[in-house]
Amino acid sequence: MTRSPEEEIEALRAEILRHERLYYVEDAPSISDGEFDALMNRLKALEAAHPELATDDSPTRRVGGGLSNTFAPVPHRIPMLSLDNCYSPEEFLEWHERVKKGLKGEPFDLVVEAKIDGLSCSIEYEGGRLVRASTRGDGETGEDVTLNVRTIRSVPLRLDLSRPPAAFEARGEVYMDKKDFEALREAALDAGEEPFVNPRNAAAGSLRQKDPAVTAARKLRFMVHSYGYFEGMVEPDSHWEYLNICRGLGYNISTLGNRPCHGAEEVLAVYAEYAEKRFSLPYEIDGLVIKVDSFRQRGLLGFTAKSPRWAIAFKYPAQQATTTVKNVVFSVGRTGAITPVAELAPVKCGGVTISSATLHNFDEIVRLGLRTGDKVVIERAGEVIPKVVKVVPASRNGTEKEILPPKACPSCGAEVFRDEEEVALRCVNPSCPVQFKRALLHFASRDAMCIEGFGVSSVEQLVDKGLVKGFPDIYRLKKEDLLGLELFKDKKADNLLAQIRKSKEQPLSRLIFALGIRHIGEKNARTLAGHFKTLKGFMAAGPEDLARISDIGPVIGSAVSEYFKSPATRAMAEELGALGLRQDEPERAAGGPLEGKTFVFTGELKTLTRDEAQAKVRALGGKETSSVSAKTSYVVAGADPGSKLAKAGKLGVPVLSEEDFLKLTAK
Repeated sequence: MTRSPEEEIEALRAEILRHERLYYVEDAPSISDGEFDALMNRLKALEAAHPELATDDSPTRRVGGGLSNTFAPVPHRIPMLSLDNCYSPEEFLEWHERVKKGLKGEPFDLVVEAKIDGLSCSIEYEGGRLVRASTRGDGETGEDVTLNVRTIRSVPLRLDLSRPPAAFEARGEVYMDKKDFEALREAALDAGEEPFVNPRNAAAGSLRQKDPAVTAARKLRFMVHSYGYFEGMVEPDSHWEYLNICRGLGYNISTLGNRPCHGAEEVLAVYAEYAEKRFSLPYEIDGLVIKVDSFRQRGLLGFTAKSPRWAIAFKYPAQQATTTVKNVVFSVGRTGAITPVAELAPVKCGGVTISSATLHNFDEIVRLGLRTGDKVVIERAGEVIPKVVKVVPASRNGTEKEILPPKACPSCGAEVFRDEEEVALRCVNPSCPVQFKRALLHFASRDAMCIEGFGVSSVEQLVDKGLVKGFPDIYRLKKEDLLGLELFKDKKADNLLAQIRKSKEQPLSRLIFALGIRHIGEKNARTLAGHFKTLKGFMAAGPEDLARISDIGPVIGSAVSEYFKSPATRAMAEELGALGLRQDEPERAAGGPLEGKTFVFTGELKTLTRDEAQAKVRALGGKETSSVSAKTSYVVAGADPGSKLAKAGKLGVPVLSEEDFLKLTAK
């Protein structure tokens, strides 16, 4: 039977919301991105044809038009109180004893949740439809961030119930996964912008954007952790019951473990388990939140003026330490960016000894008011590079010295420059030794020209002896050149020369990435190579031509144009072609047999390299990624596979042997 437009629209909305939940909450997508886009495009077309059927809770309305966020004050119906903290098992046990006394010895269960380092938020529904979202603010009044919260895919726009409650409030944390934070940070650095300091700051800044489209691009997430209110529905008796109701409504929840804890010892076991395990979580946590499970018992315990007596934040020891800045040195990067690095008096922090910390740029030095000789607080969060958090000015004795930006490159002595739109100082001398050595390592790296054996020691010697002064010189090396270097014997020299010859067959996308043009990563290199097809066509493109390409834009367009303005750079690229390097990009198989399939490789393959295997996937219309998720189609496991194999088993992702993969990709 043919459905009416209204019936089809409603069915599409329900289907899209179901797939959003599978993808963003349960990490178990059941359709490809292309199939999801097709559903969304069909819904958009129907709503455009029938505007009278459009509703605010449609998934097409996650990002509205215009800069309309005003962050108006929102009074909280029930105050959003903060929690008391404890920092050791002894302090936790003292809190536990207070709860026992408050309940006069009555048995009680506890729920353990991750204390996610994000921004507290209240989300309210009426008749099952999202109507308002607000920040915690001062606990009594927050700010209206409804339009921005609507862009968060893990937040349901309507509750997944046939008879939703008349009113419902969920409270939780808006946060950003570590991988999304690192991607945002790298993008800011590539664009010469000041990056966010940590995931929490990134989440807070992203939630308060005036343009919801900016928030949508930041990949924020939301996890329920606290009870708000119910109307028109039987209220739960316990926090655990409430969290499971929220899970059923389409929310993610923040519990650690799959049941309430029956006593303090069980909580301490979870605390000990996550002391190290927390660093492998996809999001940052700084502790656990422990809550009495029973709502009736919570009522008996009550509140202090600032916090509930029935909950406490059980924090881990701070990943901070105090030390002294002995000196500041200047590191020159591959693109010429000069980064100040603090040399520290060695100090233990987060289980490791730290003797240096990044200062990011000279604006950060000014912001901190830092001098050499200062006592400082440093911070290490998970695996992030240590950084200086603040100066301790009270410890100064007058011997501290001002830190001045260098007027010349610390590597080559050339004058340094700072673009008005950037925060970094930069050496623009293309012959700068440190830049060139790092550029050579990048050129030969696995994801670029993939010249195995062309490592740090080889580059140091080849450059210092004047054998390699530019990329083309790599392809002029002779065996006798290599035998004159330390550590190079007959077989090793032959192997490196064979790798250099083999690298000539790398496609244009690899060569573009290898050149090290600012702002161009692997993905952009493939986009550019796929568009222009040849190096000659790429070099001839103007900024307007480049800016019109999807995913490229004016920043990359300008960088490419500037790079090829130099006659020396153009001559170098042409020289590489004359030396026999491939200068075109193979056609990608449109609608190939692997279209919509995603592969992850782990372990060592015997019959082909990792790069050759990935090229096979792309040639047949598929794509490869570096991390396993429920969206991964196949994990290809070679010899000595790593943790990706275990994750594939946990997520139920099919695993292929090398033989299986070769059969699948055989033409």
